[in-house]
Amino acid sequence: MLFLRSLAYLLWLIVTVVPYAVVVLLVSIFIRGERLYWLCVGWTRLAVWGGRWICGIRWRVQGWERLPQGPAILLPKHQSAWETLAFPMLMPRPLSFVFKRELLWVPFFGWALGRLDMVHIDRSKRSEAWAKVAEQGRRYMDRGTWVIMFPEGTRTARGRQGVYKTGGTRLAVATGVPVVPIAVTSARCWPRNAFLKRPGLVEISIGAPIASTGRDPEALMREVEQWIEAEMRRLDPEAYPPGAASTAVPRTVPDGTQS
Repeated sequence: MLFLRSLAYLLWLIVTVVPYAVVVLLVSIFIRGERLYWLCVGWTRLAVWGGRWICGIRWRVQGWERLPQGPAILLPKHQSAWETLAFPMLMPRPLSFVFKRELLWVPFFGWALGRLDMVHIDRSKRSEAWAKVAEQGRRYMDRGTWVIMFPEGTRTARGRQGVYKTGGTRLAVATGVPVVPIAVTSARCWPRNAFLKRPGLVEISIGAPIASTGRDPEALMREVEQWIEAEMRRLDPEAYPPGAASTAVPRTVPDGTQS
């Protein structure tokens, strides 16, 4: 049953993304920016609600009241593709994701993504990547967009912890914008690199904004890391059994690149 539901969901994504992407590419000739972004969010709604009705993936958000009114850099836990689809639908402001440029090569989805105000980078050229993140991130936030970066850089398996890179906090310190840590338990239902999707509840917990003014980027990221990892253990204790060896990485690394 899980296989059939997961297959049906994959077909749902393909059947909906192709015509939607074609429309976006055509419409982008005439409109760009925020209006085009919200048009694209229509497809993410189809994707997330399709996961709800086909695979039984529900969600619950804690901490809505903590979201700031002004500019912000969101730093979420990254366990699956679910949050990349859900955050644009859930958040009240346009989001600018920082991601590897290879995603632009994905047929239809990537082509439409390339028409939005996102920051796509070449991770093999780190200094150029950071310069692009700093320049475009500042520009998009000046327009009212929130920048979103996954601190671990790539998806991590349930119960695991990756290396927290300081790209997001470097941008925050450079711009004076607060960071918002977010814990997400999506791997409960959508395991990393797995075809099978399982019914269940994805918990999203939004932390209080952390000021960046006068902070050291590495120390700031350590604070983000500590909050997220502690919150993950509260939200998903089954994934972190007492007495189990810690998978935490003892330090953050300076890197402006994300996946």
